[in-house]
Amino acid sequence: MKNIPIAAQMYTLRNEVKQDFASTLKKVADLGFSGVELAGYEGLSAGDLRKLLDQLGLKAASSHIPLDELTHHLPQVIEDQKTLGSKYVVCPYFEPKREEDYDDLVTNLKKAGEICSQEGLTLCYHNHDFELEKLSDGRTALQTIFEETDAEHVQTEFDVYWLKKAGEDPIKWLERYKGRTPLLHLKDMTTDDEQFFAELGTGGIDIESILEKGKDTGVHWWIVEQDESRKTPLESLEISLEYLKARLPYLQK
Repeated sequence: MKNIPIAAQMYTLRNEVKQDFASTLKKVADLGFSGVELAGYEGLSAGDLRKLLDQLGLKAASSHIPLDELTHHLPQVIEDQKTLGSKYVVCPYFEPKREEDYDDLVTNLKKAGEICSQEGLTLCYHNHDFELEKLSDGRTALQTIFEETDAEHVQTEFDVYWLKKAGEDPIKWLERYKGRTPLLHLKDMTTDDEQFFAELGTGGIDIESILEKGKDTGVHWWIVEQDESRKTPLESLEISLEYLKARLPYLQK
């Protein structure tokens, strides 16, 4: 298996970050993560954040940027990503009020994706479960997003938990968009009716098969996220990372 690095999605640690961003990043580095996926800078400039990441030996794998910023403040977004050394910009969430809103989303993603590409960056779209609902033409919203854009300008950040939550097979989505899946959110799900977020290897999602498939579909970063946890978020991240270390030979010392 190729050496795909592992990042922590900082949304997992959103409460800790608000208390002390620098010390939280250090704890992430101490756990052994190679990078982070940013979900805001907590008032730091991109330059100061880059210095902090460099001091800790962490890479900025990608950044979640709200659609409004991608639409109205893209030049600043691009400048910040270049400063951070992040190659991937991710649209993290979109909640439509009507089906036609997806047309606007596609238009905005095309525009932003083309500009990002010209600047040496890649725009990705991150899914939840509601994008797997069927639209009036019989396609899911997620299909529509990727069929109405092209791989050169809009790529994927599939979230395996939300795909599974919607009754989908993450492996099939990885196969369908082979070569268009540079980022992958790794999460697990409890096997009870609640289907709560779980540490990797403790739930019912076939993470091992996803890891195997990822090496063939062009994944560049594994990104560990746990939206909610019954442990402390750092404990959850540590459990998930240890699970990955035990199954990815290149991480074993």
